[in-house]
Amino acid sequence: MSPAQGTVVLVEDDPNIADLVDLYLRRDGFRVLRAPNGAAGLELVRRERPRVVLLDIGLPGELDGFAVFRAIRAESDTPVLFLTAQSDEIDRVLGLELGADDYVTKPFSPRELVARVKAILRRTGQQAGQGTRQAAPFEIGGVTIDQARHQVVVGGSPVELTAREFDLLVYLGAHRGIVLSRQQLLDGVWGTNWFGDARTVDVHVSQLRKKLGTALPLATLRGVGYRLG
Repeated sequence: MSPAQGTVVLVEDDPNIADLVDLYLRRDGFRVLRAPNGAAGLELVRRERPRVVLLDIGLPGELDGFAVFRAIRAESDTPVLFLTAQSDEIDRVLGLELGADDYVTKPFSPRELVARVKAILRRTGQQAGQGTRQAAPFEIGGVTIDQARHQVVVGGSPVELTAREFDLLVYLGAHRGIVLSRQQLLDGVWGTNWFGDARTVDVHVSQLRKKLGTALPLATLRGVGYRLG
C-alpha cells in the first residue's frame, strides 16, 4: 500500500538533517526518498514524480540547489521547498524569483517543515486524496484562468506559471476589484502559518507582471496593497 500522503524527494547532504526530516515526514504518512547531491536528486525527481521536493541550496558537486531547481522547473511544476543555511536575503529572494514555493532557514523545526509541506500541497492541489479545484474558467482583462486545467492563457497562447504564481493569480481573481494588503495575500495564498517576509508578495507580483504583461489589469496602491480588475 502506498503511504497516505504520497512521495517526497529530499535532497540534502547533511545526514543528520536528512535523518530528522525523514523521520518526521514518515511519521506523518509520507514516503521519503533521499539523495545526498544534486545529480542523484534530479534523477529521483525525474523517475519518481514526487508530490513535493525538499531541496538544500548548498549541495556538493556540480549541481547546487539553484541548478537542480532550474532543471526541475524546466520539466515540471512540481512544488519545491528550499532548505538553506544561508540567512542572506539575496539568496531567499533569488529562490523566490526563480519560482520556489517556499523556503526554510536552518536550523528549523521539523514540525514546522512538515506543516509547510502540507500547506504547499493544499495550495497546489497535490494533497493525496484531493483533486484540483473544479471551477469554471474565468477571464480578467486579457487573461483567461482555468483552475481545472491549472492553465493561464493570454492572446490564445498558454503562459507557464509556477504553482505559487498561479495560486496568487487565482486568489486575486477571486477578489477582483478589492484592494488586498500584502498580509491578506500572504494569509490567503501562503497560509497563516507561513513566516516569511511580506516582500515575497512583491516578488511574485513582479513575476506575474513580467509573464502576463499588459493583459493583466493589476494595480499597485502604494502603502496599501494590490487590486486586480
